Amino acid sequence: MRHLLTITDLSLPEFETILRRATDMKLGPDRYIRALYEQVLLMIFEAPSLRTRLSFETAMTQLHGHAINYYTIHSPWGAGKESIEDVARTLSRYCNAVSVRMFSHEELTKLAVHAEVPVINAMTNVGHPCQILGDFLTMKERFGRETGLTIAYVGDAKNNVTYSLMRAAVMTGNQLRIGCPASEDYSPDPAVTDELASIEGSGSVSVTPDPAAAVRDAHVVYTDSWMSYRVADEEKERRLGDLGPYRVTESLMALAREDAVFMHCLPAWRGHEVTEGVIDGRQSIVFDQAENRLHTEKAILFELLGGGEASLPES
Repeated sequence: MRHLLTITDLSLPEFETILRRATDMKLGPDRYIRALYEQVLLMIFEAPSLRTRLSFETAMTQLHGHAINYYTIHSPWGAGKESIEDVARTLSRYCNAVSVRMFSHEELTKLAVHAEVPVINAMTNVGHPCQILGDFLTMKERFGRETGLTIAYVGDAKNNVTYSLMRAAVMTGNQLRIGCPASEDYSPDPAVTDELASIEGSGSVSVTPDPAAAVRDAHVVYTDSWMSYRVADEEKERRLGDLGPYRVTESLMALAREDAVFMHCLPAWRGHEVTEGVIDGRQSIVFDQAENRLHTEKAILFELLGGGEASLPES
């Protein structure tokens, strides 16, 4: 049994296969139209969602399977009336796979240990592998490769997207430069930084408090919201002051390569982490990213559920 709980659950060949499969599914959807016929994906949500729910549900529909949307607030588990172990054993009798968007990675891991079907991390506090696979497909479409790139991430780097980006950069042979305040409130968790040494790959990750140094000559400039789902509203003004120098503006983008692209996993807080001129500008590929969540999630489901024998082009 295989799960996708973190990006490093994939070997590099498996990572590359998902990107190739996603491309093939995007270009030739008719080849896969019944690939997951009558299979059922349970989608469990603790955290709010737009792209995750719509992309996974559309993926199952296009592959002729079915997706069930289920919020933990409606669950005995969410109310503290049932153990996660019993939930895992029960859903395994009904469904072929489960995607989970929740805060605690520890709880997700516990669910996966006791489930008899594949479990997919649709976001936890320590990782967002589905987002990153979609991002790398988008980079590959733009640059013709998903390796040998310089990626700049600027802003609040203490979040799940940054952590998965760090892991993937090392795996795939990219240089990731993180520009964030020199404060534990905004810097990557040291446990994730320490984890990088155990990941096989030729990529590198560096952290600097200087956003210009992070962005200079980069292929990709990436940012995320400064107010994630679990940040209290009363923190807004302090965070705006601390993170203001890391706003992606037209002048900051000008330091990147001429062919550089701007990426954001969305939802965006326009005028805060990024100006409207950048997110709506010619270099922005944020909605390509959003679309590619659909194609990579179709590929993930296909590979985990053994969707068929459809061959792949070499590369």
